[in-house]
Amino acid sequence: MALNPIIDSRDVRFTLFEILELDKFIKKYPQYSDYDKDTLESTLDLAEKLAVDKVYPTYKESDKEGCTYVPGTGEVKIPKCYHPALDAYYGAGLMGTVMDPEIGGMGMPNAMGIAVGEVIGSGNANITMYPGLTHGALDLIHVFGTQEQKDIYIPKMMSGEWGGTMCLTEPDAGSDVGALKTKAIRQKDGTFKIIGQKIFISCGENDYYKNIIHPVLARIEGDPRGTKGISIFIVPKVLVNPDGSPGAPNDVVCAGIEHKMGIKGSATCTLSFGDNQKCIGYLLGEERKGMKIMFQMMNTARLGTALQGQAVSSMAYMHAVTYTKNRLQGVEVTQMLNPEAKSVTISRHPDVKRMLLFMKSHVEGMRLILYYLTHALNISRIAEGEEAREALGIAEIMIPICKAGLTDKGVEVTSEAMQCFGGYGYCQEYPVEQMMRDSKIFAIYEGTNGIQSMDLTMRKILMNPEQYNYTVLKKRIQEVVNKAKGIVDDKYVALVERGVQKLDEVITMMKDQMAKGQFVHLFMNATPLQQAMFMLCMAWAHLWSLSITIPKMKKLAGDKKGEEREKLLKDNFEAAFYSGKVLSSQYYLGAEFPKYFGKIEALLFGETAVIKASDPVFTGALEQ
Repeated sequence: MALNPIIDSRDVRFTLFEILELDKFIKKYPQYSDYDKDTLESTLDLAEKLAVDKVYPTYKESDKEGCTYVPGTGEVKIPKCYHPALDAYYGAGLMGTVMDPEIGGMGMPNAMGIAVGEVIGSGNANITMYPGLTHGALDLIHVFGTQEQKDIYIPKMMSGEWGGTMCLTEPDAGSDVGALKTKAIRQKDGTFKIIGQKIFISCGENDYYKNIIHPVLARIEGDPRGTKGISIFIVPKVLVNPDGSPGAPNDVVCAGIEHKMGIKGSATCTLSFGDNQKCIGYLLGEERKGMKIMFQMMNTARLGTALQGQAVSSMAYMHAVTYTKNRLQGVEVTQMLNPEAKSVTISRHPDVKRMLLFMKSHVEGMRLILYYLTHALNISRIAEGEEAREALGIAEIMIPICKAGLTDKGVEVTSEAMQCFGGYGYCQEYPVEQMMRDSKIFAIYEGTNGIQSMDLTMRKILMNPEQYNYTVLKKRIQEVVNKAKGIVDDKYVALVERGVQKLDEVITMMKDQMAKGQFVHLFMNATPLQQAMFMLCMAWAHLWSLSITIPKMKKLAGDKKGEEREKLLKDNFEAAFYSGKVLSSQYYLGAEFPKYFGKIEALLFGETAVIKASDPVFTGALEQ
């Protein structure tokens, strides 16, 4: 198997078919009876070809061209290279990978959707925002819309003729959505006039889609303050006639775009609704249920953001592998005193090997927990009884862990990739500097990682009845521990078991703090808790992986050692793959996961400097 320049195709298949056993899963549920492993493999092949041939070539070019705002018209021109790439994406039918066949989708398992998304995103995660946001808006209409709304909007959004967005954020209501000021005024014909402004709207205006359908959060005049009084409306850029033909332009105007550190091909817009009192919106779902409805899209968006963190990490790692395996510099450390020693590739140097294993172990572990989360969501919707309940429980607790964990690590992985390139990596000659710039926003938007941490601590653990979500997570980890015993070296198994025991101590402490009303303690420790739980989930993933890869590696390599083993790895791709997987997991468990216990001890230590700190502490020196 040839080296894919942007993603480890073999590891994608390992995760899908050897970890999740997707080929067995599709035989279990009748809705997937039309598919077999060959069909799933062919879909991945199609996605990879599209990613390499059409999407990846847009990465550097789109960063240079960026988006252009046309004053006076409110038009936004996105990079020209995006147009044919998006045409190819929609033309391949990948928009509908997991969507309901009733609306023109392929109806594949969710894990296939996330795999296709990672493959395409590893070519350019920024371009995926256009169909990604359209997917989210379309799904809201599919689930909550009237039949008339479905008939009008869904077909054209599926085909790529129309796009979609998500309109929540306002100048004075960012993370505090309940403080929004956008209002909806009821009209006699059942429609609403929408008046307000939304900011940071990704893909809010562009010259690719002929129409853009905006789901907009607003408060109907007279409804209560806070999130309970919020409704959601469909606000098309161009009004649609009853027969589906385009009508007059709606009173929605792009007032400008942001000039950003990264993701420059994504148009980040300020949208003004109703400047001329003529913006028409249509209620989506029930009144005052806007936040509940939008949360479906927000959870999907958080999963999508985790996917972006994964995709840019994959892309950065693969570039680092290619560079370090070709860059000649220095000699083997064992030959440093030999003046006749020949130069070797920098991938042979111990510190570079360490960086490569750091990236490899994170990319592979993150892929596993992300795909598993998506698979659990799938099971929660199609299974019954306790199986569905447990699947939903594990998915709920893992959404904030994955969104925050994968995007924070995305920044670290891209930084480490740049380090592998040395000074060249800091220059625009190579794309890793762009990857590092692009990666940071994923930790910020769709709910900052601090918000994800608070959601995990409070809603997903402490306020969850009997900590059910946490109990299910521990159950899943224990299942892997039991499977690994007798296969994986005891020292790795014991480490994961001890990790769960120590986390129990932290959760017990936090339950006591909550009972005492010590909420400041809980919120100041939310991010450290999330970071620790991410590491535990990664250790779980790698222990799971080892329980599969060790037996397969032994079957291929037997007791071969030294030169004989090295020759096998050069000649046998599968042996090299499994050997790499074993080393990757051992590295994470032995070199990275022990750092988890320091985080746990810091949580248990009970330092209260954050509580004692006040504004003068931070400003006093400036006022001298």
